[in-house]
Order: sequence, then C-alpha cells, then structure tokens
Amino acid sequence: MPIIDIVNSENQKVGDVKLNDGIFAGQVKQDLFYETVKMQLANRRSGTASTKTRANVSGGGVKPWKQKGTGRARAGSNRSPLWRHGGTVFGPHPRDYSYKLPKKVSKAALMSGLALKIKDGKLKVLDSILINEPKTKDVIVILKKINSTRGLIIIDNANPNLELAVRNLKDFKLLNVNGLNVFDLLHYDDLIITKTAIEHLERNLLQ
Repeated sequence: MPIIDIVNSENQKVGDVKLNDGIFAGQVKQDLFYETVKMQLANRRSGTASTKTRANVSGGGVKPWKQKGTGRARAGSNRSPLWRHGGTVFGPHPRDYSYKLPKKVSKAALMSGLALKIKDGKLKVLDSILINEPKTKDVIVILKKINSTRGLIIIDNANPNLELAVRNLKDFKLLNVNGLNVFDLLHYDDLIITKTAIEHLERNLLQ
C-alpha cells in the first residue's frame, strides 16, 4: 500500500496518507493511454469543416453553350466540379467525431495514469491550498516551495481565489476532482492534489 507524505503550503510534512493499492499501485497500461487520449482529442474536434457541392454553388443555371457544333466539349453547367469556381466533389461536411469508450476502460486508464505518477514520484499531496486573494504571485510562492514547475492541480471544492490565480499560469492547470482526465494527467509533470480531493477520487474510482 503506497504511503505518501502530506505537506502544507510551506512544504513541511504534516502527516501521511495510505493510498488504495487497486488504484495507485496497479499496472501501467500504455495502450489504454493511447485509446483514451485519442477519444478525448476526437471529442474535442469541432467538425465544422464544410464545402459546397455543385448543388450549393451559386450560378450555373444556364447551359454555357449549345450541345453540338461548337467544337468544344459538352457542358451543362459552369458550376461543374471540372470548372473553376465549380462545386467540390466528396469534400468535408459538418459531422460529429465524438465517441465513447466503455466505462471500465476509461476508469482503468485513469488508474494507470495515477499509478504512473506514483511510480515516477510525481504525486504531491497537500493538506490544503488556500490563498486570501486571487493573486497569481501567491500561488507561485506555494508552487515554488513544493518544488513544482509544471503541474495539474486537483481540488474538490469551489475555490474562486485559487481558480482565478492559477488561470494566469501557462504551466499549471486547475481542475475539480470530478474533471480529472487522462489527457491532462499525462500532459502535466506533477499531480498536485489536496488530501480531501484524493479521498474523493478514491471513492469515485471504487464505485
């Protein structure tokens, strides 16, 4: 059973937490990372690319020239795909790229990501992250003290001051524990999580 130190904002140990073996000490399955991240990126695609076929392009209502006798090839419309300014053949149209993986696969991928953070020593558990004002410099001080230069911060309760302060940091991202996902977990080096959030996370994954 992994045991992780709990530190305060001064990076002083104030306790420890025993983590669930089934969640944090399992096998790291790289293939699940690939499948889950691919799904997340597909779900983010807007799918709004659109082209006009010959039916949608304006003009083309008159036959350019008579069928026979001109010496030129037959033509019925100046909006044919063969012509300049004509319609597009088999071009993209608005579509939905999103799909879902089975819940067991998504949960197993998240557990693998958490196990990877433990294995790499990149999990940092804080007793709380509190700032009195929404000032980015106050958050930077805390992050420097816990020796983190790029991380994903996970909390379990609304914290407006912290949310506004972290928003200005390009190397950090703040998420509610219910929004923790594989893409962000792998994208950032450190996983910085509060004690209550890690308890909440374990309850969610054991359901």
